Amino acid sequence: MLEVLGLGPAEEAVYSALLARPTASAQDLARQTGLEPAESTRILLGLAARGLVALATEADSGAPDMAGCEAGRRPDRYRLTPPSVALAPLLVEQRNALHRAEAAYSMLTEQYRSTAAHAAGSVVEVVVGVEQVAHRFHQLQQGAQQELLVLLKGAPIAVPREDADPSESSALGRGVDFRVVAAKDYLDDLDVARDLRAAISAGLQLRVVDSLPLKMVVSDRDRAMVPLDVADSDGEPSAIVVHRSGLLTALVHLFEREWVHARPLYTTATGVRIEAEADPQPTEGELEVLSLLLAGISDRRAASQLGLSIRTVERRTRRLMDLAGADSRLQLGWHAARAGWL
Repeated sequence: MLEVLGLGPAEEAVYSALLARPTASAQDLARQTGLEPAESTRILLGLAARGLVALATEADSGAPDMAGCEAGRRPDRYRLTPPSVALAPLLVEQRNALHRAEAAYSMLTEQYRSTAAHAAGSVVEVVVGVEQVAHRFHQLQQGAQQELLVLLKGAPIAVPREDADPSESSALGRGVDFRVVAAKDYLDDLDVARDLRAAISAGLQLRVVDSLPLKMVVSDRDRAMVPLDVADSDGEPSAIVVHRSGLLTALVHLFEREWVHARPLYTTATGVRIEAEADPQPTEGELEVLSLLLAGISDRRAASQLGLSIRTVERRTRRLMDLAGADSRLQLGWHAARAGWL
């Protein structure tokens, strides 16, 4: 537990043992922790140098303990310095180090993005080979902080389903908005259907279409990866990684269009089932957003009033516009009035 504050396992063992008693000698702690007396003494001296423990006074020590005495000399005894006093500087130091790391990360990221070479020639990276493709795939999923958008079709090539599950579970555990559109034939495998059932229960949003033009994963609308045809790289799996650009915007738009027209899946006792097709109508949540937008309220204020994220409000607005076949919010309002949505 204390390793994050800079204490090794042996130091933490001695510290924890001393925490349970008012004072103790190096010999006492060696017996309790299973360390050698010399090692226990070395650790105590190191903890004392860092201000975490201190030599006990006669008043602290109480009755003498002669175990381990040489020639009748009573061994030194130690007591803990109050943790609120001793550990606070270590905690501050760790926080400061984290802040410095975050600042360095932001600086390097921005510098990389603004580099002329990157802007001119590295909008698209080509990744070749099973290991490289799998590595970049896991990077995208594990690095996502807000949103993952995925199109699935055909059998996995570079990243088997079982290898993708840990990254997927990690993203869902972090609260990432995880949406997947899968081609219908992707669900033919019973093992896949069973895995997806568990993922849906964990928060994955999954919809199905009859077919998809490509596979892809988009991370935080910042990067995307699209597999290439195996025949284009002499049989080796390959993919392109797309950075922020008009191409990435087009890929996100493609996903949103597929999402709107896809049918949701729901779980059953044995797997998943596709929701029956019906005349697409706005959901209650989408109509709540629509009523506020038609009242002239901004996306940010609408999100605040409804207790939603701005991204959710934008997603619901996009779906309303797709349902209405509208290119602007003015057209959306006209269609909503004509269709009797409100």
